[in-house]
Amino acid sequence: MRGLYAITPDTADTATLARKVEQVLKAGVAMLQYRNKMLSKDQRLLQAKELAPLARGYGVPFIVNDDVDVALAVGANGAHLGGEDGDLAAARSRLPGRILGASCYDSLAKAQAAIRAGANYVAFGSVFPSPTKPGAVRAPLTLFGNELGVPLCAIGGITLENAPALVAAGASLLAVISDLFEAPDIAGRAAAYRQLFR
Repeated sequence: MRGLYAITPDTADTATLARKVEQVLKAGVAMLQYRNKMLSKDQRLLQAKELAPLARGYGVPFIVNDDVDVALAVGANGAHLGGEDGDLAAARSRLPGRILGASCYDSLAKAQAAIRAGANYVAFGSVFPSPTKPGAVRAPLTLFGNELGVPLCAIGGITLENAPALVAAGASLLAVISDLFEAPDIAGRAAAYRQLFR
């Protein structure tokens, strides 16, 4: 688990989303997370069903945000839970052998608790001001200097310009939405992120 962690944007049109996701997968990413805060659970399930086999075809781990039920229903490689998305230990027991990620915001203590509950990686952020979550708590880059025994993921306001500072600080994964999926050349942008980990 090292490199660009592509997180899908809130797109209602599944065909458009799948086209963009395929460009990212072709360029090569460490993981793909399906996330959509706008759609109903039924609609999210339909989108996830489209994207899961795409990711599988490229050999990229497919993670579902906030929803263990949807992750299991589409045969995802795992789930990522935020602070309000349910009990990590319960999710761990439902996802044996699969990836479990946890949002830990700006808290080292939350990260340590998440790892004890079975998280395979922990995410800190927002590391920079984020267009997706403008009111999000800011996480200091010093958090990435901690050796926690699992990959540390940075999220929030990441761009190609500020990403090198995160890699230098110790982030294993860079979770990116806007700077990736809104780029004029999505595949080119993904490839440029990949170079940061060479």
